[in-house]
Amino acid sequence: MTRLSFRDRFFTPPVARAIWSPLSIILLGAVTAVGIIVGLPVVAAFAIGLGAYAVKVGFAVPRNAKRGDRIDPFVLNEPWRGYVQSAQSAKLRFDRTVEGTRSGPIRDHLSQLSSRLEDGIEESWRIASRGNDIDGAISQLNTAQAEVELDQLRRQQRSGSSPDIESTIRSLEAQVSSGQRMQSVSKSTRDRLRLLDARFDELVARAVEVSVGSADSGVLGNDVDDLVTELEGLRLAIDDTQRAETGDLTGPGEALPDPQPRSQLAPPTEPTADPESQPRTQPPE
Repeated sequence: MTRLSFRDRFFTPPVARAIWSPLSIILLGAVTAVGIIVGLPVVAAFAIGLGAYAVKVGFAVPRNAKRGDRIDPFVLNEPWRGYVQSAQSAKLRFDRTVEGTRSGPIRDHLSQLSSRLEDGIEESWRIASRGNDIDGAISQLNTAQAEVELDQLRRQQRSGSSPDIESTIRSLEAQVSSGQRMQSVSKSTRDRLRLLDARFDELVARAVEVSVGSADSGVLGNDVDDLVTELEGLRLAIDDTQRAETGDLTGPGEALPDPQPRSQLAPPTEPTADPESQPRTQPPE
């Protein structure tokens, strides 16, 4: 994954929360007050307090991840392992195409696109890891057994119910619903990641065309950016779903609601004029 600049890492939700955190502001005031109490000039005490505040905010700045040993497809189960391996294989073929391209602007541009594709490999790995975790959670839920017990209790409820039976039914229904939601997320993620993996292979073929001058490198660059953006969006969508399952709706990747189509928006209402601002009609003389 390409290393982010300090600016890109600074303008992130964790840093924003640290800047406006009550704890950070209290720290600034407390350190400044201590400096004044021990006899420092106000300006010097405030400078020390500001330094403590900056250190507190600095700890919230995300660190660049180390390259190398993070991506290991063999810790995943199928089909997730295969998706990551497929993406890595396409990236290797892309790099071989870059190496075989004659030195010049085209090769330089392809090298830049290779770095961008590294981001896509990282996102593919993250998505596959989350999908693998979801499948593991599904296997532990044992929804099949819960459905059998639920069916038995519902038949028993027809002949006579009790608070305990009703409470158990609600618990089993929640368990089954949770399993069904996770199965839906897992299936849609597999389908989407399989499609995006195919896009990796397509980009390799396009890169070969660009390397021999028979295709536009600018169009290829746009397609690479589109692929990485789609992978990032898919990963954020999975993160949002997992946060919603646990009741945490404040994560940095929280999706905003789609705006309403213009045709569904309510027509603007005419502003009601203030009676005092209305011109008065004079009675006829």
